[in-house]
Amino acid sequence: MKYIDSFLNYLQYEKRFPFSTIRSYKTDIHQFSDFCQNQLDLSEFDQVSYKNIRAWIVKLMESGISSRSVNRKISSLKSLYKFLLREGLLIKNPMDRVVAPKSKKSLPGFVEEEAMNILLDQFDFGSDYTGVRNQMILEMLYLTGMRRAELVNLECKDVSTSELWIKVLGKRNKERIIPISREFAGRIQQYLQLRQDTFAGTSEKNLFLTVKSKAIYPELVYRIVNKYLRLVTTIEKKSPHTLRHTFATHMLNSGADINAIKELLGHANLSATQVYTHNTFEKLKKIYKQAHPRA
Repeated sequence: MKYIDSFLNYLQYEKRFPFSTIRSYKTDIHQFSDFCQNQLDLSEFDQVSYKNIRAWIVKLMESGISSRSVNRKISSLKSLYKFLLREGLLIKNPMDRVVAPKSKKSLPGFVEEEAMNILLDQFDFGSDYTGVRNQMILEMLYLTGMRRAELVNLECKDVSTSELWIKVLGKRNKERIIPISREFAGRIQQYLQLRQDTFAGTSEKNLFLTVKSKAIYPELVYRIVNKYLRLVTTIEKKSPHTLRHTFATHMLNSGADINAIKELLGHANLSATQVYTHNTFEKLKKIYKQAHPRA
């Protein structure tokens, strides 16, 4: 079907979406296009009705895809049709009559404070570059709440151990400054010295490197985090994003202002941050039931 490439170029060059997001849009829209052509014998987007889109949604739900994933695909289609309308390639938007299925809200998983303390204070990571780097990655994610992509793209110049901040380039190229403690800054300095001693003369600017002195990559970060979280927690998801959830939950449990957490996480809207209040409320309910004599 026509105009898919034009839409993806619009996302990349005008909206400046990250590659991972564009890849998701591309997958969703090609899946819908294949359905229209193979199941409905429709070759153009302006031939598609809201009933056709509903049929696709039903097919997705019947195949066992979660409502959350279906809603993401619907969001991709909405963006596509808005683009087609803006370009004058459609007269009516069939998405106006499409109702998204309700998603079951799931609370973000997080690691308990005691488990994080055991991992970072008692576990021996080793004194070689790999061990020190792995511990630094875990600390960086937990102490700053940054995203995996943000950590991967960190350069040495983005860290000021004297002024106690880290500069992060987040979604939509939005820059933010995250404060760090003097103690953590000292450990970063030690890491930087070891990095320099291990890879003398390297031209790589990234803060974290592989053993071959190349910039670290997302899959390696996931493996590192997953490996070490398995040692201290049994929660289902053990990913870099779990440490982001853990950062926010622990901050909120310790009395941090939710607006401050929003800024530290780089959320565009407060609603994205408020999900962590549910974790705190669940903890309060548990304490109440354990402590109150008539609970």
